[in-house]
Amino acid sequence: MYSLGYLEETILLLVLAMDEDAYGYSVSEAYREHMNKSISISAVHTVLSRLEKKGLISSRLGGATSERGGRRKRIFTVTRAGEQALAEIKASRQKLWSQIPGLS
Repeated sequence: MYSLGYLEETILLLVLAMDEDAYGYSVSEAYREHMNKSISISAVHTVLSRLEKKGLISSRLGGATSERGGRRKRIFTVTRAGEQALAEIKASRQKLWSQIPGLS
């Protein structure tokens, strides 16, 4: 089982939910929308880098856009290992919740 912090898990879930649209800025916007909290782009990039080093996400360069001054976006996708890690975390949490009387 992978050891993920809360922010890593949240960012990993967002990347999975965003499919092919996950890049630094879009992830920070999704975080703000879903968590009702702001997060800096640099914090998002730090977490994305950690997740990639752990093999839970992969990245590729997308096409250049005029909105970005011709720069290309780094697009992130969740790997099979990342999906497995999320499934394990979910199962572990569900097991704990099921043990609490009146809440399962």
